[in-house]
Amino acid sequence: MDGAEVSSVVSASVAVAPVEIRPLKPKRLPLNIGWPSLNADVSKRKKGCWERLLTRTTTTRGEPPLKKLQKKFMSFALEIEKDADNLNECERLYKAFLQEISTFELPLLKSKAVVDANLREKEGFNDLELEIQRQIMQAQVDIEDLKKQLEQSKIERQHKEECEAIRKLIASQPPRSETQRSISELEKEIAALEAENAACVRTLDLRKKQFSLLLHVVDELQSTIEDEQKSSFEELRAVIEEQKTSMEDGSGMGSEAMAVD
Repeated sequence: MDGAEVSSVVSASVAVAPVEIRPLKPKRLPLNIGWPSLNADVSKRKKGCWERLLTRTTTTRGEPPLKKLQKKFMSFALEIEKDADNLNECERLYKAFLQEISTFELPLLKSKAVVDANLREKEGFNDLELEIQRQIMQAQVDIEDLKKQLEQSKIERQHKEECEAIRKLIASQPPRSETQRSISELEKEIAALEAENAACVRTLDLRKKQFSLLLHVVDELQSTIEDEQKSSFEELRAVIEEQKTSMEDGSGMGSEAMAVD
């Protein structure tokens, strides 16, 4: 492997897409520390996290892998540029550099596999989200349809209950033939009562006329009786007057006879 290939490998190793890293949760600070100090602490933590990610440093102890790879490469490059007969040393440094590249490349491949898996999982989650949204919209449409069906079912049930109540009311009534027969009998009774009423009216009119005639006859009879009584009284009075006159005449003639004597 020549220097150009080594440089391309190192550049490709460094240019790997960064993996999404969640920011570290800041520790709870005392109340006497102001917000600027807290923001500075969070920014410093984020910066350190990105530096460890880019340099493939998992801990803060020891030398970063990228710096170790750089040292191996610089040692190998400097050894090649020497004019001395150092083939064995170049071979040793070359193998050490390849081993360091392999050691550095393995986490990169793992990170790339994780990134690819995350991208595939993200696409799957996006598809799942779209499917869930579609199902939610379909469920909302189904709910609206079910609401309409429920309202229609309520109306139909109400109509059925009303029809059932009317049916029970009709069933509680007697048959139509019996009702018609009762109506016919009532019509006959009404006709008989009307005829009887007319007869009573005619009889009442006749009795009124007879009573009026009777009253008229009684009045005439009473008048006749009064006239007869009056005439009888006059006749009796005339007789009494006549008797009285005759008695007076007889007494006068007796007194004259006594005077003559």
